[in-house]
Amino acid sequence: MRKHPRDTIIFQNIKEAEMKVVSGICNTREKIAESMSVDVSGINMRIIEAIENPLVIDTYQEAGKYFEISKDPDLAELPVPMYYRKDGGPYITAGVIIAKDPDTGVRNASIHRMLVLGKDRLTARIVPRHLYTYHQRAEANDEPLEIAIAIGMNPATLLATTTSVSITTDELEVANNFHNGEMKLIKCETVDLEAPECEILLEGKILPHERAQEGPFVDLTDTYDVIRQEPVIKLDKMHYRANTLYHAIMPAGNEHKLLQGLPQEPRIYKAVQNTVPTVKNVLLTEGGCCWLHAAVSIQKQTQGDGKNVIMAALAAHPSLKHCVVVDEDVDIFDVEDIEYAMATRVKGDEDILIVPRARGSSLDPCATPEGTTTKVGVDATKPIDKKEKFARVSQTL
Repeated sequence: MRKHPRDTIIFQNIKEAEMKVVSGICNTREKIAESMSVDVSGINMRIIEAIENPLVIDTYQEAGKYFEISKDPDLAELPVPMYYRKDGGPYITAGVIIAKDPDTGVRNASIHRMLVLGKDRLTARIVPRHLYTYHQRAEANDEPLEIAIAIGMNPATLLATTTSVSITTDELEVANNFHNGEMKLIKCETVDLEAPECEILLEGKILPHERAQEGPFVDLTDTYDVIRQEPVIKLDKMHYRANTLYHAIMPAGNEHKLLQGLPQEPRIYKAVQNTVPTVKNVLLTEGGCCWLHAAVSIQKQTQGDGKNVIMAALAAHPSLKHCVVVDEDVDIFDVEDIEYAMATRVKGDEDILIVPRARGSSLDPCATPEGTTTKVGVDATKPIDKKEKFARVSQTL
């Protein structure tokens, strides 16, 4: 996987399992764009449109009819890789957990890394967002939280499960918008849940008051995340297709970066748009792990626009560390073009904004134990009163 970072790879001869392994179905922006029937520059607006217009799903099928194999869970049958030598063990990295809010019944679908503990037990890294809240509510009542885990699905469906939406929004209904209202769900057998069409479906529960050691695990920055005590999952049922493909996402690879970071771009776009309505596009760069570095393209209208955009972007994505703002004549998807803007349009004493001791990302190796770091914004836009001096002759040929 490391040798082919932008290819889709199928491993057909796995020693420990009969299933094939696929990786790299979402490791380029072009593949993600194709799954949503847009070009790369249109991804952000397509995500925003889907989030703002989720579509209810009313077509269902029974798990027993959709899957050829249904049986008691045995994770040893799945080719779950151990990616790096110091990993805590084999990790499911493309598993989407589906659950319902114990209080409201609202459904949530979100991707989580899961460490295999045994044939029917896992521990999942659950950050304090929607699934975490559901589990906390169930645990407060000394009850398990019913879940389903879907592995191997349409790239657009997988992307929808990584979007940042409100706790009252169903990510699968966002996915249904990507699929133009034609999405079908699978009814689980042992839990009261519905899952997207997938290659492998696991049914079970997150247990109350039980934790296990999770980690080490290589995160976005190609460095090891810390070891934590995380909730334990007990599986009750396993389904999979005949000739199934197990989807494996390489930790710290392009697929990991894009699926985690790309859905944050629309959130930054909306925040910047509130500050400078003429924003053109936002990019979290692969070189910045799709998490720490952003490039923002704007149509500059007043001299202070660049710095206002920097402050809005840093506030919208608190993990953001460095942000560069460019004019609309710079292609933010071309790193050489961004470097050109920085080389020709930046005066260090006037155009670089430094924010020391700001709250940053826990994934940043430079961050202090308290989580603070130094953030930098670069205004690489042309001075509003000297645009002619910076006009690019090659673009007028």
